[in-house]
Amino acid sequence: MASGSGVDRERKQSRERRKEVDKKDPSLGKSSGRERVLPKKTPEKECASHEKEPLGEHALSEEEPEKERVSPKKTPEKETVPQEKELERVHASPEKEPEKQNVLAEKEHLSTEEELEKEHVMPEKKPTSSDSASTLDAKKLNLLPAVKYLLKELDLEHVDLDNLPQMVEAESYSYPDVTETSEKPLDSPAEASGEKNEQSTENVSGGSGRSVPTLKESHSVGASLERYDQIREDKGVKKTDEPEKPLVFRSEVNEEKVVCTLKQPLNVETNIGNLDQNTSPGSRLSGHQVTGTEGASLVDEAWDRLQKSFVYFRGKPVGTLAAIDPSAEPLNYNQVFVRDFVPSGLACLMKNPPEPEIVKNFLLQTLHLQGCQKKIDNYTLGEGVMPASFKVLHDPKTQKETLVADFGGSAIGRVAPVDSVFWWIILLRSYTKCTGDNSFSELPQVQGGIKSILKLCLCDGFNNFPTLLCADGCCMVDRSMGINGYPIEIQSLFYFALRCARQMLKPEHGGKEFFKRIDARITALSFHVQTYYWLDITQLNNIYRYKTEEYSHTAVNKFNIIPDSIPEWLFDFMPLRGGYFMGNVSPGRMDFRWFLAGNCIAILSSLATSEQATAIMDLVEERWEQLIGEVPLKVVYPALEGHYWELVTGCDPKNTPWSYHNGGSWPVLLWLLTAACIKIGRPQIAKRAIDLVEQRLSKDGWPEYYDGKTGRYVGKQARKFQTWSIAGYLVAKMMIENESNLLVISHEEEKKTNKLRHTRSASCFF
Repeated sequence: MASGSGVDRERKQSRERRKEVDKKDPSLGKSSGRERVLPKKTPEKECASHEKEPLGEHALSEEEPEKERVSPKKTPEKETVPQEKELERVHASPEKEPEKQNVLAEKEHLSTEEELEKEHVMPEKKPTSSDSASTLDAKKLNLLPAVKYLLKELDLEHVDLDNLPQMVEAESYSYPDVTETSEKPLDSPAEASGEKNEQSTENVSGGSGRSVPTLKESHSVGASLERYDQIREDKGVKKTDEPEKPLVFRSEVNEEKVVCTLKQPLNVETNIGNLDQNTSPGSRLSGHQVTGTEGASLVDEAWDRLQKSFVYFRGKPVGTLAAIDPSAEPLNYNQVFVRDFVPSGLACLMKNPPEPEIVKNFLLQTLHLQGCQKKIDNYTLGEGVMPASFKVLHDPKTQKETLVADFGGSAIGRVAPVDSVFWWIILLRSYTKCTGDNSFSELPQVQGGIKSILKLCLCDGFNNFPTLLCADGCCMVDRSMGINGYPIEIQSLFYFALRCARQMLKPEHGGKEFFKRIDARITALSFHVQTYYWLDITQLNNIYRYKTEEYSHTAVNKFNIIPDSIPEWLFDFMPLRGGYFMGNVSPGRMDFRWFLAGNCIAILSSLATSEQATAIMDLVEERWEQLIGEVPLKVVYPALEGHYWELVTGCDPKNTPWSYHNGGSWPVLLWLLTAACIKIGRPQIAKRAIDLVEQRLSKDGWPEYYDGKTGRYVGKQARKFQTWSIAGYLVAKMMIENESNLLVISHEEEKKTNKLRHTRSASCFF
């Protein structure tokens, strides 16, 4: 420690040096090159500080390093000592370089927030000795503040910024100086052209519908990315014609993607809430909407698969296979089914240009098989029965091909297909109407086939009803499902076929005798179905109040229906607006289930009145989730469950609740719904269903059916690449794009039937 006299001498010299500096420049900063100005001190405080300061505690020389002594207790007067010490250091060390002092000052004044932000800065270019002080200051500016601002504007502040370096999918880069320097940074195109755009906004599509403001001038993210491109070019990185990969930030909260660039619209994927509210429910459920290009490619794929299913007999196409699924046993799916070929034939007729050859060959070959002997277990079937299916057999020895038909003898339930004869007549009429080839339907063998069917259906018997009595499993629902009696699908097809036969049948060669019988049956059948099968909220209330054991022709409850037989689900299912034809009506029994095929065919054939057709579509809209679901459409609603399923289906393992025919969803029914919607002027309903189908069919491999209450799951035993699922989609698509195609299949209302609809007896339901 120095003596007291030495200390006094050094203190005196220090005061003299300060006086000389004050004389030169009172600001105290320019002599040392520093920009920092110390706060002013009053003379009284300075004197008090020097008087109370212990001797030798803050002595500073050029040779001796700085020494500090911490006192046990600090007083307010001693707070000025570090400032005086700093002043003495400035004058005692004039040899320090300004740049180094500047760097030290920057390190001392970095805030805690800036240090934290510095941890998230992307890797920067290592500074060299030639870097200027302004460049070092600019290093503090990075992408993080811009990202914070952008995320705040987009309501995405939940993004975890601690993991930002791992979330940013881009190359390492650094930004040039963006402070006020002699060289102005790269400008945006608007600024380069002389336009002032201090705060422009860009509409971001696909996001929340808000306009995201860009940052001013060089602080905008777009300008930063432009400078990044320029830096890469300066480094020698070749710029390709491919678009630059944008920065992508992944949110671990909702797994959304946010593309952090304002050069292109923001793209937020899988954000159902941001979809247009006017889109169909099917589009909102999946979050994906099929574009025009995707829709066209789906149609092309469907046509390609349909053509691959063509079956050839002696070099000519005669039908389509039921399914081509290499992953499952073919069973009878490698055959041509009559009911399955109908949508395939309609697709070929509606195609532009039409391809009617396969339809004509199919009609001729099935007509030939109709004339074959039909014998099952020593019992011969009726002459007019059409086969359920047929297949082509090739004999390698004789090199000949033969057709082998199945009239129900090989079917699961050994039931003859009643619907085949009706679909054959309906398709014949569609072929004639599409091609204008009336000569084909006038051929003797074709006229003979129509008469054979009419003889089978219009024969005299013990039946009191104009409806057609059938066994269980005789139509599309070809397994035991409790539809025996008078199912609505068969009654609608029967009515449809009678009207088609009435148009094509010629009076000569015994055809005239069928005219009166057809007209009488059409009149009685339409009245019976429209009156006794119709169910809406008014009719349900009437049945609920029925009296039983009524006798005589004045009875209101003609079929002796017990009100307690009304199922509980029906009271909640029946809306105030809408109605439908129930599944079956017979003595002592009403099947209140909804069957889509029977109701849509009733609209196409004009069996339903215009008011009833409108009410059916109202019901579909009111009960969309139950009848349409996620993949259209329910073949029947609701499913048989519990003990009732055991009794009716015989514990059928394929027809378990909400599977296959027991509440499953069948895409093939889409063409029937589309045709019915277009006929009554409500095509928007069909468009909603088509949107749902387009999102699933191709991805799921064009399955036969779907399972579940809403049709969410591919059927547990469903065949893939089911032909009528493909053809049903094509027919629906062609009709919705060109509504004139409806004329190929639809019938208009008959005036004679309209008059009879208003003449009801006193014993009817209404």
